Amino acid sequence: MNKHVADIKRWRVQIFAITWLAYAAFYFTRKAFSVAKLGIAEDPSFTLDKMAMANLDAIYLTAYAFGQFTWGMLADRFGPRVVVLGGLVISAAAAVVMGSYATFPIFATCMLVQGLAQSTGWAGLCKNIGSFFPSSQRGRVLGLWSSCYAFGGLVASPFAGWWAYTLIGSWHAAFISSAAVVALVAVLFFIFQRNKPEDVGLPAVEPEPESMVPGSTICSIWAPLREILRNRTVLTLGLAYFLLKPARYAILLWGPVIVFEQMPSVGKVGAAIIPTAFELAGLLGPIMIGLASDKLFGARRMPACVISLVVLTVVLGLFMAALHTGSVLLVVALLFVMGLTLYGPDSMISGAAAIDFGTAKAGATAAGFVNGCGSVGAILGGLLPGYFDSVTVFIVFAGCALFSALVLLPHWNSRPASPEHTPAVAPNTAMAIKPLRT
Repeated sequence: MNKHVADIKRWRVQIFAITWLAYAAFYFTRKAFSVAKLGIAEDPSFTLDKMAMANLDAIYLTAYAFGQFTWGMLADRFGPRVVVLGGLVISAAAAVVMGSYATFPIFATCMLVQGLAQSTGWAGLCKNIGSFFPSSQRGRVLGLWSSCYAFGGLVASPFAGWWAYTLIGSWHAAFISSAAVVALVAVLFFIFQRNKPEDVGLPAVEPEPESMVPGSTICSIWAPLREILRNRTVLTLGLAYFLLKPARYAILLWGPVIVFEQMPSVGKVGAAIIPTAFELAGLLGPIMIGLASDKLFGARRMPACVISLVVLTVVLGLFMAALHTGSVLLVVALLFVMGLTLYGPDSMISGAAAIDFGTAKAGATAAGFVNGCGSVGAILGGLLPGYFDSVTVFIVFAGCALFSALVLLPHWNSRPASPEHTPAVAPNTAMAIKPLRT
């Protein structure tokens, strides 16, 4: 027994580390185009205006949204190892092509491929973490783990910007350097990752619902999706995430351009660096909200999300006024608060809450469904900055954040039915919600 305890602890550390690294790596190829936009805008040999760039982002985000709905089911069926590893390899290859050939048809094709490849990450890796950690720990574990995408965004832009505009002097290097990072991480993922404790001779952390055990009559690739579509709380999480995601992706994909347009004195490298305050705060937001949901709110995920979203609404409403002042310090401060209050509920809604309410067997499908809904919203984040002025865009984002808070408010006391919270759960009620008793 003691050996099993030591083994599961070691594997938890290993799985946490390699999955964290894998998802952070995806951000290198994801942020490469946002950094390359600065150089492409001044490249006479490759003419792309803002609308064309926005359309490319929309192609990527549409494919990303489609992939979220699809890969979650496949990760539940075949395991994250095959799905995520394939995504890493394909993403790196597509980035190499984008850095080598500058034509709109090639870029459009590669953005489609990138969207499908990068969408393998979230649902599969959340499933991976959920397989090694019980639900009583997932709030803080996934909160800490979710710092991966804040870290990825934090370092990816300066990394690509340094290679492209300082070391090499060409936007092409943003893609090639990012592809090299992702390819290296793919090798490490192949060596160190495993799907679940049973794959290394350890018992399952939590029992699977009886109706979802392999071999049962409803066990198939579609069974988890059918369960999710009957789960009203997961559907609510999907709607809330749809409303929340546009703001994050607008900053992710257009942050350097927005800053450079309003504050050209900071230069291209400065414009690539300033938005990283948003991702820097994103390292702390998921950790803080995860601890709060587990320790302060008794594994309830909604209260901390609602509070954060209300604050985010105010900050989004003030952001463009701050840019117009020309104060770098004020802009960085607001971006930091924005990241703190956006990344927290972002990670909670799409991670711990989705896994909790999706159950062990359908966890990846739930995470994929919720993140897929958010990715549909993210399409707006990629499109709107290319078609409308930034003031209008951020007012819309503020309204969306407020509505997201209102959508979650009725679920303030919702908790997942789990072994920790209920003595027994019948197979046909495995997705039920148990309100907190006060």
